[in-house]
Amino acid sequence: MNRQNDLIKNLDWLSIFFYVLLVFMGWLNIYAAVYDDNHSNILDISQKYGKQLIWIGASFVLGFFILLTDSKFFTAFSFIIYGLLIALLVSVLLFGREVHGARSWFELGGVRLQPAEFAKFATALAIANVMSRHGFKMMRFSSLLQVGLLLFIPAALIIFQNDTGSALVYSSFLLVMYREGLHGSILLLFFITVILFIFTLLYSPLTVLIIIIGSTLVAFLYYRQNKYELYRIVIFLAGCIVFFLFVRWLFALTIPDERILLYSYLLMNLFGIYFIYKRKMRHILLVMLASWLCIGATITVDYAFDKLQPHQKDRINNLLGIESDLTGAGYNVNQSKIAIGSGGFSGKGFLQGTQTKFNFVPEQSTDFIFCTVGEEWGFIGSTVVILLFLAFILRIITLAERQRSDFSRVYGYSVACILFFHVAINVGMTIGIAPVIGIPLPFFSYGGSSLWAFTLLIFIFLRLDANRLQVFS
Repeated sequence: MNRQNDLIKNLDWLSIFFYVLLVFMGWLNIYAAVYDDNHSNILDISQKYGKQLIWIGASFVLGFFILLTDSKFFTAFSFIIYGLLIALLVSVLLFGREVHGARSWFELGGVRLQPAEFAKFATALAIANVMSRHGFKMMRFSSLLQVGLLLFIPAALIIFQNDTGSALVYSSFLLVMYREGLHGSILLLFFITVILFIFTLLYSPLTVLIIIIGSTLVAFLYYRQNKYELYRIVIFLAGCIVFFLFVRWLFALTIPDERILLYSYLLMNLFGIYFIYKRKMRHILLVMLASWLCIGATITVDYAFDKLQPHQKDRINNLLGIESDLTGAGYNVNQSKIAIGSGGFSGKGFLQGTQTKFNFVPEQSTDFIFCTVGEEWGFIGSTVVILLFLAFILRIITLAERQRSDFSRVYGYSVACILFFHVAINVGMTIGIAPVIGIPLPFFSYGGSSLWAFTLLIFIFLRLDANRLQVFS
């Protein structure tokens, strides 16, 4: 009885309130998205909203049993849980059912389960176990290798299932690693890689090369804070360009302009290395090495882009405005923006959404459920939903920071980062600022796998938080 009283006393009821509220709002939106006058009963289990109610009830039961579980169970069996989920990911490749081109579902008696959703909480447990071990140092190669393998294995298996969107969720663990000591330059390099990928697709190689070289010069000025040295470097670079232009004219060489700029820059770097070591300006050398990596990365963009599947290329091209196919690859996003925009400031009202009611928006009860929020609740309702998610994520971060256990803190940040990634990408793709990668909006999208997976994520952390005064090994 004392343990039960302590559990009730120590539970974070505010987080449970956010969870229940978001689940209830999600259920109402599923009802609105697939509403049918012939099946107007919200409890009709033959319809999606009736089935979702069963999933919700089962989720509440699941959450209750997690809270009754000894919190030490999750630390002791974290790798076993991770191993079981990896086995399921392998099994679904062999025996799973293919849905929308992805072989990522088990189907039993008309009920589908997606192991990729559950692999997220299992990976979070395994990562928390490794990072909380004595002697773990984030910037140590062996530590990075361990964490990298734990992330790579499930992500690779999910990619083999042709579910790239779910695999991309694992990139959110970079934020967890940053909180635990990963150097900011590595995180910055990740974002620079994404930006370079976009710029290389949008602009000519010469423009991208100018951006890289210009950024390098700015970084040099930041480190040295000596504009006269910067002027000399720019003059020297200009001299190198003139030299290559002269060589091209003299020998009638067909060297593209971007190659001339690249050769000039590399020549300048070669001359600069001597002075860098002479003056012990090794931080400048790091800037130069970073710029070389960026230049090398741009060369591989075309190769990487060609390896994508046709529908993935079309989605990226439509997102970046390279192509415009409103009846093909861009149809979903275009209809989504029409639905959200038609809601105006206050929305059309509950069950009054015409774009969603008449099925103009594909997947409106799953990946594009936010369209129903925008159309029926308008800007006000959309803002409320986003603020609720933000408040929930910030609450989880606050709870994570008060943990005495490294395991609980790392796991709490994993929960927050996974939630953030799902919300940011899902909402972003419905309004056309993020690629369509097919991941659900937590607690809103129809489906038991997603709801159960997020229930496990959150309630395991709440159980760990309830025992926060106990330090785990």
